Amino acid sequence: MKLTTLLTSAALALGLATAASADGHEKTKVGFVYVGPVGDGGWTYEHNKGRLAVEEHFGDKVETVFVESVAEGPDSERVMTQMALDGADLIFTTSFGYMDPTNNVAAKFPDVKFEHATGYKRLHPNVSTYSARFYEGRAIQGHIAGKMTKSNIIGYIASYPIPEVIRGINSAFIHARKVNPDVEFKIIWAYTWFDPAKEADAAKALIDQGADVVLQHTDSTAPQAAAQEAGNVVTFGQASDMGQYAPFPRVSSIIDDWAPYYIARTQAVMDGTWESMDTWDGIGAGMVGIGEISDAVPADVKAEALALKAALADGSYHAFTGPLKKQDGSDFLAEGETADDGTLAGMNFYVEGIEGDIPQ
Repeated sequence: MKLTTLLTSAALALGLATAASADGHEKTKVGFVYVGPVGDGGWTYEHNKGRLAVEEHFGDKVETVFVESVAEGPDSERVMTQMALDGADLIFTTSFGYMDPTNNVAAKFPDVKFEHATGYKRLHPNVSTYSARFYEGRAIQGHIAGKMTKSNIIGYIASYPIPEVIRGINSAFIHARKVNPDVEFKIIWAYTWFDPAKEADAAKALIDQGADVVLQHTDSTAPQAAAQEAGNVVTFGQASDMGQYAPFPRVSSIIDDWAPYYIARTQAVMDGTWESMDTWDGIGAGMVGIGEISDAVPADVKAEALALKAALADGSYHAFTGPLKKQDGSDFLAEGETADDGTLAGMNFYVEGIEGDIPQ
């Protein structure tokens, strides 16, 4: 799509007139920048559900606008700039690659509040960051995967080699190995968040290599469809429930619930109490949900997975608990020691037992 077409579409979507609520007060305008289409069935679909929840909660006190399928990089910066120029009071930028563009635009619009998902840079007082502890959900998926694999080969479709994705791979592997020491992970880096064709090809390649369980950190349902076609491959929903593939191949899912956060941060802007902050919540806070574990999972495995979920939720168990070593055999965590958030946020190594290198 040409940039002029993108911006024209954005302008049409955003509108140029300042809206007022029924009581005559100016509406709070909230913008969302999406990396994928709202119908992706995964990551962007759930962010858009959060946007719709904001509309439902606040009614005519808010106006929400969005632009979908915005490439990470210069295009995103232009879209954010247009949103700010069109009067947005609060802008949520919902992909890791929007981190620098978000801070660049925030510097030019100090009166606009910016919220960046999954990043760590807050270079200006009008920028906040937020993410979810997806690795907690990966621990549960790993447990189920380790119990259900018959080939002992688990495939993993990874998006980009950033700490968020590496944490997920490590967490899934740790918990698969805990219940099945013979498990082997095969990882394909897709270098995309959303590309159904590439995701389907990756799933098929993993299945051809013997994987009878496939996990994904990409956003479409294409791997589910590929597994369904194969007929005997277990999958898990990513970011959204993907329940249309239940009870098999999709046997459970990680569900991102952004609605409470989006409502709270919009309210803070309305109240004048918004402050720059970092939020990193998990199962306990409800930001990470676990989709229904289907009856395709044996009853005892389901019970174990639910117990693990409860322990992660109440804090009695941490997904990264020692003893653990790094891939090179060096010490990572001693017996009973848990990883601190700084280590997790910058994770750039595999744990012991995972084969292959992390792309640089």
